[in-house]
Amino acid sequence: MRSKRIRPYALTGGRTKPRYDLLVETLVSVPRYDPSLSDSLMPESRMLYERARTRVSIAELSVSLSLPLGVVRVLVSDLAAQGAIYIHPTAYAYQHDRNVLERILDGLKRLPV
Repeated sequence: MRSKRIRPYALTGGRTKPRYDLLVETLVSVPRYDPSLSDSLMPESRMLYERARTRVSIAELSVSLSLPLGVVRVLVSDLAAQGAIYIHPTAYAYQHDRNVLERILDGLKRLPV
């Protein structure tokens, strides 16, 4: 675990905005695990990378690793930019896609009551 003396801004290099919109419910996973990449990461990023070997939400990462949500968002975003972590689309990503909304509605109509 990280030292309690390290400030969150030090972990992110002072950055507070992630490159991607990551909601607390956003799911992430590691598409192709690379042990040598894991070994090259700073401890906090390594913990996120290892934990994301199974699909996990941003909120779960924050809680399970005792890292602030903002830090998790920035570090996960950095890993995604490297192609190390896959960000699964959320319903938010499809909110204006009429095609997807119609498919969801059709699926709901087909459910037995």
